[in-house]
Amino acid sequence: MIEYVDTPLFGVTLTIIVFSIANFVYKKIKNPLVNPIIISTIFIIWLLNYFHISLESYEKGGRLVSFFLGPATVALSIPVYKKLELLKKNFIPTLIGIFTGSLAGILSITIMAKFFSLDNIMMLSLIPKSTTSAIAMDISHQIKGNPSITIAFVIATGTLGNILGPTILNIFKIKSKRAKGVALGTASHIVGTAKAMELGAVEGAMSSLAIGIAGIVTVFLAPLIISFII
Repeated sequence: MIEYVDTPLFGVTLTIIVFSIANFVYKKIKNPLVNPIIISTIFIIWLLNYFHISLESYEKGGRLVSFFLGPATVALSIPVYKKLELLKKNFIPTLIGIFTGSLAGILSITIMAKFFSLDNIMMLSLIPKSTTSAIAMDISHQIKGNPSITIAFVIATGTLGNILGPTILNIFKIKSKRAKGVALGTASHIVGTAKAMELGAVEGAMSSLAIGIAGIVTVFLAPLIISFII
């Protein structure tokens, strides 16, 4: 058993099984608080602590799971392709919405960081929080943030967007499917897109498109805005 725990297969198997169970529970209960990502994370941490399994052992397989983040993100082009004609007709307003959302995300973080007197490293680490993990880590490294802090807040941002996003959209009476998709993808990257896909095909396609464009916009905007602040 000890030999198995110390192999990559352990981390992969544990992640798949726990997430599958959490996802099954979520589909049955349909409560945003029972988010499969949150439940999986908490349960895996508990298991590792309870059985005194080191994080290094789990990460041997966890790194393999992380490797597929890139291909999974690329696979989001499929719903975009299926709604290509719709995207062509609404490309300019969609682009403006994503650009505005990315800009608002960066500015809101810098303003709050200054207001709460956060140090520069923390502020720089938080700026890419709304982009997907692979892009966020590169941006954080580029602007001299801490990628570890960045990833933690990327996960938190995506999870909160997944849980609270639809409620916030309803509060502000956002009815447009395109607007819902753009909002979830721009603010909450791939985890928000998972929720957008639950809402519908149009929302999923728009959210998938928003992830890529928001990442590109943030790559260029983040260093530019930081140059005026620091």
